Amino acid sequence: MIINKDLQNAFKQLSKRGVDTFPAKVVSVDKENGTCTVNDDSIDYTDVQLSATVEKNGKRFFLYPKVGSYVLVSPINEDLHRLYVEFFSEIEDFDLKIGNVQLQIDNEGFLLKKENETLKKMMSDFIQACRNMKFQTNSGVTIKLLNDLEFQEIKTRFNQFLK
Repeated sequence: MIINKDLQNAFKQLSKRGVDTFPAKVVSVDKENGTCTVNDDSIDYTDVQLSATVEKNGKRFFLYPKVGSYVLVSPINEDLHRLYVEFFSEIEDFDLKIGNVQLQIDNEGFLLKKENETLKKMMSDFIQACRNMKFQTNSGVTIKLLNDLEFQEIKTRFNQFLK
């Protein structure tokens, strides 16, 4: 099938986007709503989505940009009233929820959560159980854990690492 040059040019024009991606500086971030406000050196754009779609039912994957960093912003279906962040220069927080499981990473550490259980709480409970261990000996029950300081140090390290 032979397509003439005029028809090819017409198809190219149809496929061209009327509104392009543009760089902008992050002014503020609304983690509750998954949006941010950005500025392109002349206009503030509010309610810019941090995901191509923001669902109300809790399914989400967000990268939260650092205020003052730069992002690339694109329109959804060329609609300047429906913008989303396409690329980030600097991330402040990462939040992924799949069903009842959540993985979050920020400067404070890592949160790994399933329903109401967190890895930090499980590790803390495990270490406390180890610290409370008692053993039967030939002369009775031991009441002092000789390496309790090591368990306390490990617990501190986990508390600093996990949220």
